[in-house]
Amino acid sequence: MITHPAFDQRGQGSQFLTDSFQRGLAHWNRERLAPQFPDDDWRPTLERDGRMLRLEGGFVEELRAEIVSRAAEAPTDPDAFILWFEQLKQDGPGQGDPLFPWLSEEASRDELRWFFEQEAAGEAGFDDLVAYTQVKLPPAAKLELARNYWDEMGRGNSKGMHGPMLDDLVETLAVNPVIENTVWESLALANAMTAMATSRRYAWHSVGALGVIELTAPGRSALVAKGLRRIGLSVRERRYFDLHAVLDVKHSADWNREALRPLVAEDPRRATAIAEGALMRLLCGQRCFARYRGALWDGA
Repeated sequence: MITHPAFDQRGQGSQFLTDSFQRGLAHWNRERLAPQFPDDDWRPTLERDGRMLRLEGGFVEELRAEIVSRAAEAPTDPDAFILWFEQLKQDGPGQGDPLFPWLSEEASRDELRWFFEQEAAGEAGFDDLVAYTQVKLPPAAKLELARNYWDEMGRGNSKGMHGPMLDDLVETLAVNPVIENTVWESLALANAMTAMATSRRYAWHSVGALGVIELTAPGRSALVAKGLRRIGLSVRERRYFDLHAVLDVKHSADWNREALRPLVAEDPRRATAIAEGALMRLLCGQRCFARYRGALWDGA
């Protein structure tokens, strides 16, 4: 039984979705995923990790409970499932949010800087999430995730790696993306993605969550890139968003055809888990967009 105060056993007023919980989880994720050396004092660390894994599980299951009914509507026939999944681009949580046209056309440089700082601090690292998720997947899906990962790595060219492009934009905009300055909604998104990718219990969920990023991100990336161009950033400086606005369209088609369809065809039960993961990712994104609008438009 989880006894941490973040888990309300009455099922009401859960505090998983708070600054303190999400920041604590984010710090733990950053520490546990960093390369390390053996430590003589490893037993207390394992005990702490066990407690944190239980809390992380409670957080993920709370998210699942919010979307489980809609996910249950996903078809289990492979072709019908792909149609259902692709429709999320139109009617999934957070799609068409007015934040992004505003960023494109109206946001000031400082407002775009604040938005990007939140996004950068909450970035879980798509390349690493793909690497964790692909472990022991069936061959067809594993190959597609490998191709996607290779693109994230710039196909072996360090100048084409997506992660350093993000770092370059952090430097260009002179932002300080740290956990302490990041709203809990952005941290919750990264924490949910990390939880699904690193736990084999949620492996199929992670495939769905990563796939729905590829599906829905290009339109938003294009609008952010337009806003960055409007405030004077060069092609090189905004290339992270320009690249994702174009490349992820192909990534999404490939992911759906080469990963999702074979996985569901092999075991129809996976459709529900993939749908849950996609909807959990979209729900977290929807909460981010609403919080960003509150802060940028209302000063909330």
